[in-house]
Amino acid sequence: MSAVPQAALQRAPVINDSPAVRLRDVTVRFTTERGVVTALERVSLTIPHGGFLTLLGPSGCGKSTLLRVVSDLIPSSAGEVEVLGTTALAARARRDIGFVFQDASLLAWRTALENVQLPLEVGGGGKRRGARDAHELLAMVGLAGWENAYPHELSGGMRQRVAIARALINDPKLLLMDEPFGALDEITRDRLNEELLRVWENTGATILFVTHSIYEAAFLGQQVMLMAARPGRVREIVPVPLHSPRHIAMRDTPEFVALAANLRTVLESC
Repeated sequence: MSAVPQAALQRAPVINDSPAVRLRDVTVRFTTERGVVTALERVSLTIPHGGFLTLLGPSGCGKSTLLRVVSDLIPSSAGEVEVLGTTALAARARRDIGFVFQDASLLAWRTALENVQLPLEVGGGGKRRGARDAHELLAMVGLAGWENAYPHELSGGMRQRVAIARALINDPKLLLMDEPFGALDEITRDRLNEELLRVWENTGATILFVTHSIYEAAFLGQQVMLMAARPGRVREIVPVPLHSPRHIAMRDTPEFVALAANLRTVLESC
């Protein structure tokens, strides 16, 4: 087993105990040609300001639906949704929420810098106080020197870095990420996992991260919420007792192996 790097023994970022996200008995139903489908059933969770929660579960358990409810992209059918002390609609209107999707969805005719700046050009985004500098954000995600590159000149991992920088341009307090690294190779994915943790520590944002990877969920999250399917519901919320900052070598430690095994056992019973 590899030893844990000394840096990993440092303390985690200070976290505010007040909730950034609070869901109470949230249910989401869709009407389809086959009838009513319950995507989420009575989901309750609380995420403190500055927290990092990963969502893990089988396909169809409502992970992406939950992110869309929190971001006000779809309404809940029942229950209460509180985001940053207000409604999801109000938080979105204030541009306090950033969203990173599975696909980077960059505009092909705009450079990396111009793609990052896009939210400042639509809907009055440039008037928001606290908006971050696009050059600094690209440097933060490891793309200093690539400001003038077009999407076709960037690798998949680099495009996702641009997408993360774009989501941070309005300095959001809440960052929602829907399997942003799922299509990447393992080495690139590991590198971006470490990069994301540095971004989290530098920005202080609350992060809600969806993944299908047990190892990614355990490595990134302070807590892992395991979900069961049909209908989507919370099976268990597991604390992650790993020190911060984290390094990918921690995945070779007995503590991490035991944690991943526990998550797999719960997941297989979902």
